Amino acid sequence: MIQTGKVSLDSKHPVETQGGDLSTFTRVNFPTPFPQDSEVVVFAQVQTFHGPHTPGVRIANVNRTGFHIRMNELFGANIMSDGPHVLEEIGWLAVTV
Repeated sequence: MIQTGKVSLDSKHPVETQGGDLSTFTRVNFPTPFPQDSEVVVFAQVQTFHGPHTPGVRIANVNRTGFHIRMNELFGANIMSDGPHVLEEIGWLAVTV
């Protein structure tokens, strides 16, 4: 089973660096829940280019009914972003493995 969709995301929050805190994430519900005991994998990609900073997309809490997603600008050892980002379209694909 394959499901697809898109979501409009922006970020008005600083870069998220703590795992497990979903308070700044957006919940996406699948059009049709996957069957019980399904192992679901979600792939997401930015489809637009509206802002000059490189957006990162974080996905969390994937289950048979949906997932959480957040725009999180790139953050690493020598890279630091401010976090806020303009509205972008994110395409997603969910499949079972």
